[in-house]
Amino acid sequence: MKSPAKQYICVTLSYWAFTLTDGALRMLVLLFFHGLGYSPVQIASLFLLYEFFGMVTNLYGGWLATRIGLTRTLQLGLAVQIISLVMLLKDPSLLTVAYVMVAQALSGIAKDLSKMSAKSSIKALVPDSAQGTLFRWIALLTGSKNALKGLGFFLGAALLAWLGFEATLLVMIALLAIVLASGLLVLDSNNGKALSTHKLRDSFIKSARINRLSAARMFLFCSRDIWFVVALPVFIQAHLGWSHIEVGILMASWVIGYGAVQALAPRITNSSAADGPALSKWAGGLFIAPCVMALGLTLGLDPSLVVIAGLILFGGLFAINSSLHSYLIIAYAQHDSVSLDVGFYYMANAGGRLLGTILSGLIYQQYGLISCLLMSAMMIAISGIIARQLPRQTD
Repeated sequence: MKSPAKQYICVTLSYWAFTLTDGALRMLVLLFFHGLGYSPVQIASLFLLYEFFGMVTNLYGGWLATRIGLTRTLQLGLAVQIISLVMLLKDPSLLTVAYVMVAQALSGIAKDLSKMSAKSSIKALVPDSAQGTLFRWIALLTGSKNALKGLGFFLGAALLAWLGFEATLLVMIALLAIVLASGLLVLDSNNGKALSTHKLRDSFIKSARINRLSAARMFLFCSRDIWFVVALPVFIQAHLGWSHIEVGILMASWVIGYGAVQALAPRITNSSAADGPALSKWAGGLFIAPCVMALGLTLGLDPSLVVIAGLILFGGLFAINSSLHSYLIIAYAQHDSVSLDVGFYYMANAGGRLLGTILSGLIYQQYGLISCLLMSAMMIAISGIIARQLPRQTD
């Protein structure tokens, strides 16, 4: 029988490879279609089905994992991502908004199957008495994933400039095909199967603390994507005149730095202090960041300086908030239904991204970046208020 730790390492490496291509695809689509003259609302619409089907996948993917195992759901995610990339391999002049939305829907399914599979695997490896270890492992996986996603942002922008749209897609397809083939040879297909049978309706029946944490997570991620996903890169190109490569470097550096802070989160805080008041406190700190950015832009300060300084402040504080959330969902989850609980939680996460993506395009096009930042602050405040009543894992 294969070692659980070795299985987790293999699953994690597969997840890292997927994350690299997912980040590259996001930047590739955003910059390519902005270059074709698409409006912010049209660009945002390209990602709507990506986020919507991420919600659906998280809700039902957890139940599927209890039946076929986490290894198979991960491999299914890789295969679906390859299909979504192949769909985009056609004459760019024929890529309509509706067609790209469908391809992005498949990519959203693939992303959340992979995320749910990798994060759910950790619960089986750490005993309930070792909450510090669980926090460190969750923080390391989440932080490293986001660092690779940031690198993917840079690669997407760089390869678009150097190779073009279609050649970049071919490079990503080849990488995923190699990873998928390797996993089929190495990974244990029974990894993650539940010992007892769960019904589909179990995906909806959650404890009060998981429901509350999921709601807080939804507003937290809406607060990020409402200004970061569409508004920020379009603002940088349209008003600051940055090139594709410069935008890619900035966003990649931010996500990499954000991931590094996530990995260090256990040294900044600790699992024994992870509860509602702690989440509310860190949300209060995060609330300041978009407010300061909006004030700086309103006062007419150098927008490049405001954007860069604001990204650093927001990224560091958001990383701590996200790490505490990610630890608590694994800590709260039941051992034999971990994929169901984690899937429900990341459904809320995807819902927040969906809402943020829609609002990012709409608010930016109508009112500008400052309004996006103020709306971000409001979402953070709501998240902190919802999370305040959460208990510690041991309660």
